[in-house]
Amino acid sequence: MQVYNNAPAYSVWKNYSINVMNMRKSMSKLSSGLKIESAGDDPAGLAMSERMRAQYRNAAAAGNLIENQISYLQTGDSWLQKIHDILGRMAELAVAANDGTKSATDRNNLQKEFRQMQLEIRRITTGSTAAAKYNGSALFQGGTKTVQVGPDYGQEFTSQSVNLTVGKMTSLGRLSASSTTTVSWGSLINTGHVSISVQSLASKAISKINLGIDYISQLRAVVGAQQSRLTHTLEGLRSYEDNIRAAESRIRDVDIAKETTSFSKYQILTQIGTAMLAQANALPQGVVQLIG
Repeated sequence: MQVYNNAPAYSVWKNYSINVMNMRKSMSKLSSGLKIESAGDDPAGLAMSERMRAQYRNAAAAGNLIENQISYLQTGDSWLQKIHDILGRMAELAVAANDGTKSATDRNNLQKEFRQMQLEIRRITTGSTAAAKYNGSALFQGGTKTVQVGPDYGQEFTSQSVNLTVGKMTSLGRLSASSTTTVSWGSLINTGHVSISVQSLASKAISKINLGIDYISQLRAVVGAQQSRLTHTLEGLRSYEDNIRAAESRIRDVDIAKETTSFSKYQILTQIGTAMLAQANALPQGVVQLIG
């Protein structure tokens, strides 16, 4: 029997300390919900997890930008719908004015409303006080819009904003089967260029307004195509984000059921270790009987 070095007690203490440390780690993981709490737990896993976290955070941010761009396009399309409505009314007025039974006074009254419709389109589209804006930016005065649509460098969507301050409206066969008609959009909404105050002018105005309706329709088709494209981009990005989050979770998050089992094991071993440590410390007391 040895007294100075109690080897059995030391062995029990060593195992007891390891079980206590493991139980504390298990408790920490269960309380945080993380399997990897520091680089020491799993260096390679931590590196992969942080890279994936950056990816899905960037993807989430890009998704928000895409939603903003879709809102921008939807706002523009709403104003284009209003312009369509106004042009439709202008066409009705022009048709009404192209009537030989109407007097000059009748056409003058129609011209007054026609002019107001032109002025309203100009108010919506033209100048620094244009009504059609999104977040303070004019919708129909041209320019390039670029938006990040993915988590990585260079994943961008670039589009040209609608420009209703200049441009030519072209239609094949509008006036006849073989003719090509080209009219400036600015001239269509200029009260000095298009008028229905005289029947001959009203007849010409009908063709020009129909060109304007076709022109706005073409622009809306482009806007609609961009919306459709961005909607698909957003859906794909959300799926990517979801998959990356799931993959990162498998690396970083703790399996509660598995970790609870481990915690119970270490808890029981710690309790047993406490009891065995007391027994090991009592072993040297037998020496007293030999001396006694």
